[in-house]
Amino acid sequence: MSTKAERQAARQQVATYHEVQLAALVQRVAAAIDRHRDGELDVFEADEVIFQYQRAARQLWTFCQTTGSQAELTAHIIQRMAEDGEAIDWWERGQPRHRR
Repeated sequence: MSTKAERQAARQQVATYHEVQLAALVQRVAAAIDRHRDGELDVFEADEVIFQYQRAARQLWTFCQTTGSQAELTAHIIQRMAEDGEAIDWWERGQPRHRR
């Protein structure tokens, strides 16, 4: 059983990861808005980026929920990914699924 300090450290690690990943997603939206303002993207293309952001941010939020032992498990996953040089591509996970 983990200590209160260990659970708090795990929650902090997950919160930091969430903040960094969310900032990267927001940067994609900011770049798309800038491209729209510069005439490189039309309003529908900018809207697609915003839609993908919303999906990606929701999946990231779900991953980073830190209640009880879940925080420690998520922190462990984040630590293992860092050690293994792996990363979750949240932007890619936000890609809309096209129905056929």
